Amino acid sequence: MAPSERSGPASAIGVDVGGSGIKGAPVDVVGGAFAADRVRIPTPQPATPAAVAATIAEVLGQLGGSGPTGITMPAVVRNGVVETAANIDPSWIGVDAADLFGTALGRPVAVLNDADAAGLAEMRFGAGKGHAGSVVVVTLGTGIGSAVFAEGTLVPNTELGHLPLHGGDAEDWAADSVRDREDLSWKHWAQRLEQYFELLESLLWPELIIVGGGVSKKAEKFLPHIDVRTPIVAAQLQNEAGIIGAAVHAASHTS
Repeated sequence: MAPSERSGPASAIGVDVGGSGIKGAPVDVVGGAFAADRVRIPTPQPATPAAVAATIAEVLGQLGGSGPTGITMPAVVRNGVVETAANIDPSWIGVDAADLFGTALGRPVAVLNDADAAGLAEMRFGAGKGHAGSVVVVTLGTGIGSAVFAEGTLVPNTELGHLPLHGGDAEDWAADSVRDREDLSWKHWAQRLEQYFELLESLLWPELIIVGGGVSKKAEKFLPHIDVRTPIVAAQLQNEAGIIGAAVHAASHTS
């Protein structure tokens, strides 16, 4: 167990708010697996705070049950308040998401950055399990998310996808969405990722890099083309990581 995650209930609900879908499931936080099938509802457009809260309520209504609930946001979240909006509606900035969701859902909730949630899951149940050194979890999707761990403890809200690279944010040049939009070959995209990982190395010198996000299930197509000094492995929980990590966080941070 990571030092930042106290012991708590054996089950909780995790909800992952993404750009295209809002997904949720009850989670066995001891075993690190879904306790029932996942529910997914398309993310409302525009994804305003009120609209997202209503959709989360719909997801939980389909799931049924109660208990600790963790919710991820694709943004910096400090003490429940959304601080950035690089990949979400700008009306979120300054919103106390924990209060908003708690009121809308009628239950206490814990809100955290989506990459941090995925990282918590990978460190407890996935590719980072048992690794005591410094680890960076990188999620590749619409943007590039990051979660940094030092001796098993999360350093929250690192946002390393916004590191400067080639005259802009790294995620604008190397995210999975860019690969798709520019129709890059896996090898060409891997060359871009290699430069990004070299930048991470020069700043943090982690002992392990874990590559997550939905594209991690195709890791064999691009990871073999990346040659950096730090060991790089594919995430094991893939798209389930955000939901599982949110539930783990909620089990120890709600009452």
